[in-house]
Amino acid sequence: MTQTELDNDLVMQSPWDAKHLPADLMAGLVTFLVALPLCLGIALASGASAITGVIAGIVAGVVVGWLSGAQVMVSGPAAGLVAVVASQIAALGSFEALLLAVVLAGLIQIALGLAQGGFIKSFVPTSVVRGLLSAIGVILILKQIPHLFGHDTDYEGEMSFFQPDRENTFSELLAILGDLHPGAMVIGLASLALIWIWGRWSVTRASGIPAPLAVVAFGIACVAGFAPLGQPWLVEPSHRVQLPVAESLGGVLGFLHTPDFAQVGNPAVAWAALTIALVASLQALLTTEAVDRLDTRRRTTPANRELVAQGLGNCVSGMLGGLPITCEIVRSSVNIDAGARTKRAAIVHGLLLLAALVLFPRAINQIPLSCLAAILIATGLRLASPAVFREMLKAGRYQLVPYLITLVAIVFTDPLQGIVIGLVVSLGFILWSNQRRPMRLVVEHHLAGDVTRVELANQVSFLNRAELRRVLDGMPRGRHVLIDASDSVYIDPDILETVREYRDSIGPARGVHVSTKGFRPKYEIADVINFVDFSSRELQQDLTPERAFEYLRAGTARFRTGTQLKRDLGRQMVATAVGQHPIAVVLSCIDSRSPAEILFDMGLGDIFSVRVAGNVATDEVLGSMEFACAVAGARLVVVLGHTRCGAVNAAVQVACHPEVPVAPECVHLTPIMESIGRSVDPASCRLPADALKEQKDEVADEVTIKNVARVVAEIRRKSGVLDRLVREGRVGIVGMVYDVGTGSTRIVPGTLAGLPPGAASAPLPAQG
Repeated sequence: MTQTELDNDLVMQSPWDAKHLPADLMAGLVTFLVALPLCLGIALASGASAITGVIAGIVAGVVVGWLSGAQVMVSGPAAGLVAVVASQIAALGSFEALLLAVVLAGLIQIALGLAQGGFIKSFVPTSVVRGLLSAIGVILILKQIPHLFGHDTDYEGEMSFFQPDRENTFSELLAILGDLHPGAMVIGLASLALIWIWGRWSVTRASGIPAPLAVVAFGIACVAGFAPLGQPWLVEPSHRVQLPVAESLGGVLGFLHTPDFAQVGNPAVAWAALTIALVASLQALLTTEAVDRLDTRRRTTPANRELVAQGLGNCVSGMLGGLPITCEIVRSSVNIDAGARTKRAAIVHGLLLLAALVLFPRAINQIPLSCLAAILIATGLRLASPAVFREMLKAGRYQLVPYLITLVAIVFTDPLQGIVIGLVVSLGFILWSNQRRPMRLVVEHHLAGDVTRVELANQVSFLNRAELRRVLDGMPRGRHVLIDASDSVYIDPDILETVREYRDSIGPARGVHVSTKGFRPKYEIADVINFVDFSSRELQQDLTPERAFEYLRAGTARFRTGTQLKRDLGRQMVATAVGQHPIAVVLSCIDSRSPAEILFDMGLGDIFSVRVAGNVATDEVLGSMEFACAVAGARLVVVLGHTRCGAVNAAVQVACHPEVPVAPECVHLTPIMESIGRSVDPASCRLPADALKEQKDEVADEVTIKNVARVVAEIRRKSGVLDRLVREGRVGIVGMVYDVGTGSTRIVPGTLAGLPPGAASAPLPAQG
């Protein structure tokens, strides 16, 4: 379990903790006000009675809200299920048979959750989720504009482009011109203005009252105030919430339906259950991903737990006569926008739906739809923010195009179809990207010769076979080729057959040495490396000091550009266990920022590394270097200093101000300080203390260069063995300085010995 899930569980263990209770109560109230007409409208659009949508909303709030691991998500009857429910009612012939299908669908969802089916959520691209959120914002604006002006012929809350009444999103906008209702229009426009003012005026912000609640109170007051004025200001019942009214509790119970269990063996019921379960589960998983992005606390919803909660909710809803339930993006967006902190807000919204149905339906029916439209339009404006488009534009076409297509597809179809289209487009981009670049070619320069590494892509399909054959057929005779599948998740059988054929017959026939690495065990292509990528006895014996120097220079260039060789250190460990044959010995400082193996991009067994503060040549250091060259066969000696060296700074301090002790407890530092101090220019010590302090880095770097040059000279002066090897041309020696700020390594002038004069400026082979 992740830390986020643990944090969520801590909240769920104490659900009535009062810390965020006021915020959750307010958010639950606002969400209830928006959810009620949506529940009624979706039920009517599905071809069911209005009360079935309210029952589903109650169950979604109380049951799913309690069991869910989500903290700010709200479930309920959703627009994405309208077409499914309507078609299944027609196919099954009765609403009671549909209720049985809803119960069975819930059981399927529970099974999916227990089987860890929520992993699908992780495969939804960010661009699709962003497109979903922006599209919902656009749809909210477009769908609610008619209601803002009092055009309330079918407040069904449907999110589809093509509506059940044979109208569409844009035809409803045009219909406003012939169906204006001044009273509702004034309430709607004034409510929108009130929301805008509420968040910007310090007095209203300080009141603690959420803008949506103020808008609803304003709308109810306007309904009462406009009533005496008569037409056209009268806000008639058709322009207000229309909750079914029961005269008694028995009347409410009379609204309920029960499943027809006699249909258990009906294959059509089983098919309907499977359809509802799959559609509801897919929408739930996609919605949780979107809502998690909206959550200001960035909590993560446990996907498998959510499937189980949704399944239990559908079982209860079906048993009580309600529509199927799923996670709902519009209600969740309003909930977050209203300041919800925990899942109590969803539970409160469900309890209020129950109270409205049982206790005060007539009061609820006084709320004008135009003020609710204003609330939804304000939420839509936040979801469809231009900032999201700018962010996706900046991310590049691989993000922008799926985002735009998802947005447009959802607006012109419905959320579920649009998401599927967006996923297909994203998958197409992935396949197209792999088709364009199914592999990456890198020419690596090893001591034993060049190796062409063919790095296969994450997904390699049969469409990439022609490109792979073209690359392999283009390899010149004598070349070493490494086919690397370390990053591949899926490789098509046609590609595997091509690799085997080239490795076993075509490559050897053409004089190409083929190595393979990283293929998954099920592909039955073992790791076989037919080239040497570390220093061996044979390589060392044939190596010249000049070639060793070139190899180290190439390594520093790879380090600086971030193109280090990919090494199998485990294989090198086994290969070098029987003996070592390094090509060079590097004397460097103990500074943690200058490890020689990394700076020169070397592997195991490639270099001897001698490290001492200030890279000074003590007797012990000279003995180690003599062993490395005279006994072990190293072909190059490198003295490597570095900028901003602490040992050099300390030596300058000691040389210029001996009266100020530097780490007096470190008695063994004295010889090192004295050795480095011989490279300090007396002129530097004549600088005022303040000036020396200001210029300490420049002075230290100058001393570092002089110290490297002096150590190179001392090595030859003090070690007759090394001096003889240099004079005989068997060993080269060079001084270098590494810049810890830029990552570059430069040669100290005048330090090259045993190497050709042009060795320092010779061009290096390009890595690529």
